Parts: sequence; structure tokens; C-alpha cells
Amino acid sequence: MARPEANPLPLVRVVGPSMAPTLRTGDVVLIHFGKPPRPRDLVLVRWAARPGQLSVKRAVRPAGVGWHVEGDNPFASTDSRTLGPAEVVGVIRVRLWPRPRLLRRRPAANG
Repeated sequence: MARPEANPLPLVRVVGPSMAPTLRTGDVVLIHFGKPPRPRDLVLVRWAARPGQLSVKRAVRPAGVGWHVEGDNPFASTDSRTLGPAEVVGVIRVRLWPRPRLLRRRPAANG
């Protein structure tokens, strides 16, 4: 999907293992465009190094003009650790399919 903002229904289908176990390939999520992210939110991002690619990641912290984001599955994620800060396009709050549920912010790591 090249321009999600043009989609009348802000839905995105997840592809790939980077957000497992939170999200898996085939999950459909609802995007809230223009909502400012907070640390630990699930977000839809765009990369300067890969302008045609959109990714679902977890916001970690603001990083200059973008956000440092990481996948929940560090063994299967290409994220800010490799590509640098990302532009947040929208915040994800709900998985609609296959098991609808609110997606809460993950608790902060201890230590």
C-alpha cells in the first residue's frame, strides 16, 4: 500500500514475523492517522532509506525528527537498529481480524 492516507478505511494487513507474538501475518489492524505516538505504542512507519515501504513496529523513543522503533520479535525484525529513525504515519489501537481486540501499550521493560 503506497499511500495509506488515501484509503477511505484506514486498514492495514500485517505481513511478516517482526511483530510476533503481538501481531502475525494476515492480521488486519485499524490505523489512526495523525495521532501522535507515545513510547510503547504500535505504529505504522515509513523509512527514509526505504520510502516505498511501510512497516508496523513498536515506538520506543523520539529520535530527532522521527522515532526509534523496534519489532517485538528482535530475531525477525529490520527496524531502527538497522535503518535509523522512522517517520510515524499512524498509531495502531485495534486488531480487527482474525481475533478483534484492543492493542494495549506494552508495559515498560524492567531494569
